Amino acid sequence: MKTFSLSLMISACLALANVATAQTQAAAPAAPVSVYDEHADARAELNQALAAARAQHKNVLVVFGANWCPDCRALDGKMKAGALASLVDKRFVLLKVDVGRFNRNTDLAEQMGVPLKKGIPAAAVLKSDGDVLKATGGGELADARSMGDEAVLKVLQDLHGKS
Repeated sequence: MKTFSLSLMISACLALANVATAQTQAAAPAAPVSVYDEHADARAELNQALAAARAQHKNVLVVFGANWCPDCRALDGKMKAGALASLVDKRFVLLKVDVGRFNRNTDLAEQMGVPLKKGIPAAAVLKSDGDVLKATGGGELADARSMGDEAVLKVLQDLHGKS
């Protein structure tokens, strides 16, 4: 009899452990969505974006950010819907450049006049020949989570130089 009740206790404990594991997994937050390719060759992608911009008669919108950054992910989401998506699609070839923990592609940001120390996401607009039209300089997009679509739209329009 002792063996039987011991096995019942073990079975009950295992069942409880399985329930607890399932509840923990259900309550665990989802992993952040990856919107920046952490393994991309940013310079090669920039060359491709410039070629596409020439072919499409558009400018290049370069957005510097990182997957760990909630404001970067928020900006990406905002640019995929509504008026922002329309503006980006109509006027830009979009290039998202991963900056890691400020240890990747910082030289590229610096060349474009984008001060990453002011916060990310940060952006620059390039003509199709690679010349920088304008760049964020003071963390204009660094609070993208709390910015409304209109505020983000205004920053992008200011970068592009058109309404």
